[in-house]
Amino acid sequence: MADIALLTKLIEPEAEALGLALVRVQMNGGKSDPTLQIMAERPDTRQLDLTDCEALSRRISDMLDEQDPIEEAYRLEVSSPGIDRPLTRLRDFQDWAGYDARIKLVEPRDGRKQYEAALRGVEGDDVLLYVERVGELTLPFSSIASAKLILTDALLKATAPLDTDGADEIVEQDADDGVETTQEG
Repeated sequence: MADIALLTKLIEPEAEALGLALVRVQMNGGKSDPTLQIMAERPDTRQLDLTDCEALSRRISDMLDEQDPIEEAYRLEVSSPGIDRPLTRLRDFQDWAGYDARIKLVEPRDGRKQYEAALRGVEGDDVLLYVERVGELTLPFSSIASAKLILTDALLKATAPLDTDGADEIVEQDADDGVETTQEG
């Protein structure tokens, strides 16, 4: 099993060297299809374009080949966090205040282990929420097992691409000769 803390420690400086912020490092797929998933973003736009993904993927791949921190064979997947992004850092809860999230707790609280709530920000190491029929709720960040934004019209509007050039193009790379072809969609 891969050591996620070690991988994060190795990968974060590589992302930062490219001007990117690391959002999440995770192993998925179990024994049958292990995949190292790395999510990153540009701090100023909260987005990651194809060029960023390629640069980070190459940089991480080279470093992982050299360091060899994962014993078994695996696939490397580098991506942006997407619109309904995971909230993995305390600052994510502040940055996305005003939007809705689905939050799963490590241990149940008042008989509930999951909440759908409006994010209200953070206070110290606590996440502030507003939950329908419950009201204001404060959760220690350490009590959150996972959280992600819920896709809403407001979130779609807020995360519209800053640059849509090339959005209707399909880029294919031939595995044999590495030649890229582009066609309008």
